[in-house]
Amino acid sequence: MPAIRSLSAVFAFLVLAPAAAWAQASITGVVRDSSGAVLPGVTVEASSDQLIEKVRTAVTDGSGTYRLVDLRVGTYAVTYSLVGFNTFKREGIELTGTFTATINVELRIGSLEETITVSGESPIVDTQSVRQQTTIASDLIAAMPAARSTAGIMMLIPATQVQANPTNLDIQVTPGVVFFGGAGGRNNEGRIQVDGLATTAALNGGGASSYMPDIGNAQEITLSSSGGLGEMQAGGPVISIIPKAGGNSVKGTFYLSNVTDWMVGNNYTQALRDRGLRTPGKLFKLWDYNASVGGPIKKDRVWYFFQWRDQGSHRTVPGMFANRNMGDATKWTYAPDTSRPAVLAGGWSNAALRMTVQPTVRNKFNVFWDHQIPCQGAVYLGTDGGCRQSGPGEIICGAPQATNPGCSATAAPEVGTYLTGYGQRVQQATWTSPVTNRLLLEAGFGTYLSQWGGTEQPGGPLTSLVRVTEQCTVTCANNGDIPNLTYRSGLFRKSFQGVLSWRGAASFVTGRQSVKVGYQAEYQISNNFSYTNSEFLDFRVNNGVPNQLTQNINAFKQQNRGRFDAFYVQEQWTLGRVTLQGALRFDFARSHFPEQTVGAQRFLPTTITYPRADGVTGYMDLMPRGGLAWDVFGTGKTSAKISVGRYVQNLNAGLSYTAQNPSARLSTSVTRAWTDGNGNFSPDCDLQNPLAQDNRPSGGDFCGQISDLNFGRDRFSSRLDPKLLSGWSNRPGDGQYGVSVQQEVLPRVSVELGYNRRWLTNFTVTDNLAQRATDHSTFSITAPIDSRLPAAASGRVISGLFNVNQNVASAVDQVQTLASDYGTYSQAAHGILFNASARLRNGLVLQGGVNTNDTRTDFCDIRAALPEESSAPLSPTNPWCDTATGWV
Repeated sequence: MPAIRSLSAVFAFLVLAPAAAWAQASITGVVRDSSGAVLPGVTVEASSDQLIEKVRTAVTDGSGTYRLVDLRVGTYAVTYSLVGFNTFKREGIELTGTFTATINVELRIGSLEETITVSGESPIVDTQSVRQQTTIASDLIAAMPAARSTAGIMMLIPATQVQANPTNLDIQVTPGVVFFGGAGGRNNEGRIQVDGLATTAALNGGGASSYMPDIGNAQEITLSSSGGLGEMQAGGPVISIIPKAGGNSVKGTFYLSNVTDWMVGNNYTQALRDRGLRTPGKLFKLWDYNASVGGPIKKDRVWYFFQWRDQGSHRTVPGMFANRNMGDATKWTYAPDTSRPAVLAGGWSNAALRMTVQPTVRNKFNVFWDHQIPCQGAVYLGTDGGCRQSGPGEIICGAPQATNPGCSATAAPEVGTYLTGYGQRVQQATWTSPVTNRLLLEAGFGTYLSQWGGTEQPGGPLTSLVRVTEQCTVTCANNGDIPNLTYRSGLFRKSFQGVLSWRGAASFVTGRQSVKVGYQAEYQISNNFSYTNSEFLDFRVNNGVPNQLTQNINAFKQQNRGRFDAFYVQEQWTLGRVTLQGALRFDFARSHFPEQTVGAQRFLPTTITYPRADGVTGYMDLMPRGGLAWDVFGTGKTSAKISVGRYVQNLNAGLSYTAQNPSARLSTSVTRAWTDGNGNFSPDCDLQNPLAQDNRPSGGDFCGQISDLNFGRDRFSSRLDPKLLSGWSNRPGDGQYGVSVQQEVLPRVSVELGYNRRWLTNFTVTDNLAQRATDHSTFSITAPIDSRLPAAASGRVISGLFNVNQNVASAVDQVQTLASDYGTYSQAAHGILFNASARLRNGLVLQGGVNTNDTRTDFCDIRAALPEESSAPLSPTNPWCDTATGWV
C-alpha cells in the first residue's frame, strides 16, 4: 500500500485556551546585575499549577547560568532572588513538548522584600535544542474538527508518512492499526510511546501496535522526527503521548460523536459499475463516546484521572452477501443471499486510570493502566452469547480494524473472524526524584500485552468444514460469480504478543551544562497460533469443480523472544550563544526460542519437540549522535541548528531475529493436484501417501504428488550468514543529518526552514549458491501502449529481464547475507521541511507546514550479481534498479 502522504500541507486555525502537559521541557538563562556582570548563587524558582510539587528550584552557577529541567508543559512563573537585590518575577512563560525557553534577567540592587513582576512575551524559538518536533496540546485536540485518532493527529504533522491497513482505508475515523514512518525510512518504523515507555508491537517491524491511545484525553502529543540523542533507538518518527494527570480541582469532560447512514453519501458511478462494482459500500454507523474525570484524592499529594471510551463502526463490504450455503456440510458452492449484505462491524471499549502520587517533596510516582476490550465480528447464531449478534437484513462477518478480518470483496462472511475478551492492556509505573537542585533520578517500567487474531464465530460449525478457494478469474457463474472467492470456512488465530520495557536515568544539571546517563531495555514475546479446520485441508475449485487440495499441519504455537539492552550518555553544553549536544549509545540485541512442541495430528503422526535455541546471538552497535544550536544574534529570536546521528532498526519478531526458529523450518503445507472422479467433494485417495495416485478405475479420485516431499519434516535449503546473527554494526539501521533555521517573525509567531538527509544501511539479500549469474539469460518484451502504464514503459521495449536456465531451475541452496558483499545497495532520501507556528494572546493558534522529499534507490550491483534474487524490490523481471521518486 503506497503512503497516503509524502507531500503535506496542513494548516490549523483554531481557538483554544493555554495548553498544559507533561514532558521534559526546560527553562534556562543567564542572570546579571545592572552593570552586566553575571550573578552566581541566585535562587531560581519555577512555579505552575501543573506541578504537583508546586515549585521547582535551581541556583545559578559561576557563569550566572541556571537550568530547570524535566518540567511539565504548561504556563510558568519564574522568581529570581539574591540577598542585596530586588526579587524579580517573570510570568506567562509557556512551555510545550521538549521546548527549552531561554529567559535572561537583570536584577537590580535593593531589598528581597521588593518584588518586580514582569509579564513578557513567551519565547517561541528554541535556541538550545536540535530536535525537530511538532507539539499538539490537549485544548487544540479538543477544539479542532478532526477525528480523535492517532491517524487523525498524524495527518496534521508534515514529517510523517502514514500507511493505511488495506482492510481499513478510512484510517482517520475507524479505529485500527496505523503504520507510519519518516521520509526515506521504513514504512512501519514509527513508534508510539506513552509517558516515555513503549507501546510498540513485537510484530510488524517493531513499530506501531494495535493499541489505541485515547487522543481526546491526552494532555499533549509530541512528534519528534529527527535530532534524537541517546534515548532514541531507531531513527524514525516517535509520537509521545502524555495522558492527563488530574489536579487539585475536580474536572470532567464528555465527548460524543455519532454518524448514521443518512448522513453519508457515495460516489457510485457508471464507471464503477462498468469496472464490476455491483453495489457501493454503505456506512451504517460510526461512533465515539468518551467521558473522563480527574481531581485530587489529597491535594498536592495524590491526583487521579479516569477515562472511559467506546468507539467503532458498522459498514458493508461492497458486492459481498451472506452465503445461503453457510454451515451446510453438504454444499460446496457460494450462493449469495442479496437480502443480507455482509457487514464489517467492530468496536473497542476501554477504561484507563492514571495516578500521580507525591509522597515526599523529592519523590513522585505515576501509575497508568489502560485496558481495551474489542468486539469484532458476531456470533454465528442469534441465540448464542457474545459481544454482538447479526441483525435482520445483514450478516456481520468481521471488523474493519482487524489486521486480517477475513471477510472482504473476495472472502465470504463465513471466512470472517470473531474477537473479544482480554484484548490488550498497557500498564506503566514511573518514578522521578530531584534529589538535589542538580541531580535528577528517574525510572520506569511498562508493558503492552495483546491477544490478537480472530477465532471462529461462537456457536458455528465452521471449524469442521473445509475452506474452499475459487480459482476462476473471469466468469464464475457456477459459483457465485465472484472471481478468486474464498468461502465455507476460514483461517483462525489465537495469538499473543507482549512487550515489556524498562528504563532508568540520572541527570546532573548545572547552569551551562547537563549530563545524562541512562539505561533502556525491552523484552518481546510473540506466540503465534493459527488453525484451519478439523480436516486440516483446503480445497481449490475452478468454477465450482475441484482441481487441487492443500494438506496442512497447524494448530501449534510458534514462539519467539527478543531483547535489547542499551546504555547511553549524553551531554549538553552552552557556550555563550552556542549550545553543543552530543550522545553515545551502545545497543545489544538478541533473540531466542523457548522449547516448542508440535502435537501429533492428521498429517503428523508423531509429536515433534524443538529444544530451546538461539536466534540472533548478539547485535552490538555503538552509535554517536550530536548537534549544534546557535542563537545567531543573541536575541533568542533566530536559531540555526545542525544534527547528525546513526541509529538502528527497531527490535522486532521478524527478519533475522526469527529466521532461525526451529519450528519455522517445519514444512507445514503442501498442495497436490486433485480430480474428483466421483463428484463427492471428498478426496478418495490415501493422503498419507505423498506420491501420485489414480484411483478412478476403482471409483476413486486422482491425487497428484505433493508439492514438497519434505512435508512434515524440517527443511534446510536456506540458512543465514553468521554476520546476520551477531557482530558489530551488522544490524540494519540508518544515518541522518539535518540543518534548519528558525526565526521569530512577529511576537509569538515563528517560521522554520530545514533540510534533512537520511540513508538506510545493512540491506540483506538471498544468494542461491546452486545458481550462478551465468545460469541466467536475458530477454526483452514490448509493453503495450496503455495510459495506465508509466511513460517509461508504455509502448517501449523493456530489456534486462532474467530467465533462469532450466537445467538449474529447481536447484536450491540459499544463504541470506549482507548485500554489501556483492556491491552497492542504497536507499537515501533528502527533503525540505517548512513549518509555521503562531500562539497569539487571544488563544488563537496557527500551525502548518509542508514537507517534500526525493528518495533514490540503487541496487543495480546486486541485480547483476544475483539475478535470481526476488525479495522486493529485487526481481528477475524488474529491470529498474536505479530509481528516484522525484520531489513528492
